[in-house]
Amino acid sequence: MLDRPDGARLHWEVSGSDTGRAALYLHGGPGGGLGKGGYRRVFDPERYRIVGLDQRGCGASTPWAIDDLENLDTNTTPTLIADIEGLREHLGIDRWLLYGVSWGSTLALAYAQAHPERVSEIILLAVTAGARDEIEWITDGVGCIFPEARDRLGDLVPAGERVVDAYARMLRDPDPAVRTRAADAWDAWESAHITLSPWATPGPLHDDPRSRENFATLVTHYWSQDCFLDAPVLERMDRLTGIPGVLIHGRRDVSGPALTPWLLHRAWPGSRLHILEEEGHGGPASAQLACDAADEFARE
Repeated sequence: MLDRPDGARLHWEVSGSDTGRAALYLHGGPGGGLGKGGYRRVFDPERYRIVGLDQRGCGASTPWAIDDLENLDTNTTPTLIADIEGLREHLGIDRWLLYGVSWGSTLALAYAQAHPERVSEIILLAVTAGARDEIEWITDGVGCIFPEARDRLGDLVPAGERVVDAYARMLRDPDPAVRTRAADAWDAWESAHITLSPWATPGPLHDDPRSRENFATLVTHYWSQDCFLDAPVLERMDRLTGIPGVLIHGRRDVSGPALTPWLLHRAWPGSRLHILEEEGHGGPASAQLACDAADEFARE
């Protein structure tokens, strides 16, 4: 556990070679957590020192967001960037490869733009950039494909209120019943719009009610504030000049259209873009391309 000055305790783990190239995995969400550690398979353990971090408020880090609502406003992207820097310094790492998935790709880009001198390479999968138009699409626009599910999501939203703002507010309500109802509705919506992936399975994203509420609380907290980015990621891509990058995205990812990685790629000299026709929000071919990229960087 990494103790932070504000009392948060962050779970981190290291595997692979003590003398290998450092690589940091940034999980999705916000609030997804490291899970069962499948991210390690991307890296050759004989070549890489593989670092995983449960971002504050989720996973094995403490306290969870839902147990510390009075301090939720301190959980921001700049805070996460400072957490990452704190871990880098704690581990004595000079530069590391960043591997970000979904929300983790937004965080990887934001960190790299803040500390480009600490980043050797970047691999992004199911690419997002945290822009307002992406958030409006995933909470409203994609409803043109899933109108029934979008209608159910809107049932709890007062007329004239932005959907993500309403859910962020409800998930901080003092009444636990209000929070539970909002978390269940949000989970049902997220489950609906990822179903076009060939590997999606029916049912809730989170079986455990506490995990469901914690995830929804963090996602809506970040999205309602445009991911706490002081400037859009796309407007600062010049800061990544000289950093090699690989962007991997599924054409069928309706939750996050391929436009985002395409625009990032065009603004990022030295990046490579792979769009996979048969995949959605991740999949086995995407994971294999991430492995291939990590192997290639290890040989350089």
